[in-house]
Amino acid sequence: MKKFLFQLILMILFLQFSSEKLFSQIASESLSSKAASEALGDPRMLKLAETIVNYSCELKPGQKILIDTDEDAAPLVQAIVKEAFRVGGYPFVKISNAEIDREIVMQCATDQLKLMAEFDLLQMKAMDAVVLLHASRNPMEESDIPNEKTQMFENIYYHAVTTERLKKNWVRVKFPNYASAQFANMSTEGYRNFFYKVCNLDYAKMGEAMKPLAELMRKTDKIRIIASDTDLTLSIKNQKVIPCRGKGNIPDGEVFTTPVKDSANGFITFNAVSPYGGTLFDRVRLEFEKGKIVRATSNDTAKLNSILDTDLGSRFLGEFALGVNPYIEKPVKSILFDEKISGSLHLAIGNAYSDSKESNKSSIHWDIILIQTSECGGGEVWFDDVLIRKDGKFVLPELSNLNPENLK
Repeated sequence: MKKFLFQLILMILFLQFSSEKLFSQIASESLSSKAASEALGDPRMLKLAETIVNYSCELKPGQKILIDTDEDAAPLVQAIVKEAFRVGGYPFVKISNAEIDREIVMQCATDQLKLMAEFDLLQMKAMDAVVLLHASRNPMEESDIPNEKTQMFENIYYHAVTTERLKKNWVRVKFPNYASAQFANMSTEGYRNFFYKVCNLDYAKMGEAMKPLAELMRKTDKIRIIASDTDLTLSIKNQKVIPCRGKGNIPDGEVFTTPVKDSANGFITFNAVSPYGGTLFDRVRLEFEKGKIVRATSNDTAKLNSILDTDLGSRFLGEFALGVNPYIEKPVKSILFDEKISGSLHLAIGNAYSDSKESNKSSIHWDIILIQTSECGGGEVWFDDVLIRKDGKFVLPELSNLNPENLK
């Protein structure tokens, strides 16, 4: 069976091997001919494609790169394909459709999910780099999928394929479209300008500015978070610290670590709307005792607690992070952007992506954001009883280069 699947995957990869002519046709179908032509010539998009291929994925001659995408992102896909060929790489493209994906999750059985995971794992193992590039036409497409179906999909398929992807050079990008602009309460042009501004910053400069914060976090034991209806402590002692500077997400701009599993105590109220599983959660409030979420409320408390009951690790934390992207100043209802808001922090419920000691394991990973700028109510972050950030601004001199006026 495995031999057959391997032969089949080689055939699929051959068929998926991209030609520029094919992607010109796809791009023209996703936009009007004039709009597609203009998009493909947008220097901001070409710059982003170069960043994705050369900086985020570090693609070398002869290496294979998978672009997992949908039809609305075709202009950027074509630009990435062009750049991958230019550096001597082999681009492969997998195009999906959210409505069809929804139907599969709604109807699929365990045996099918296992086969899907085995099939896609073979493909993933053959790759050197992966780009997740999507532009959902309906961000709420998953809203009516029963939670038990979502859990089955995440447990059997998503977790296995994601674990393999994380071994590669990879990056996640959300291409701007009408739906994302509407979701962010922006005009289409305004959102597109926002997108390129927050994505095409100087990640090398950001990476240098992150070094003192990462070093301080590596020396820190206790963190205390104070804000409106928030007083939470947790430990990050001896945990791995990762500065995110365009290697895993675009846009990027966070420094994260993994809380010691049993260390969180107190309560926190998040003030950014957080989408998860097709639901927009607002005013999520969590209470912790010895690391575990013991009480949770929101605008949909029943669904929130259903998610928290997914598995043994889903009521524990997998991440603590500080956001520093200077061009992201307010939420746009997309976690990929909102978790990098300058002056914000976020906690992730569920799985820990770092290889830290005592890290939590779960099939879910959900980042929820607290913005601490003065415009959003303010707040403080303390490391071992030393104030390091107040009302969204770093107060220690060695961290001042991470304040927005110094990163722009």
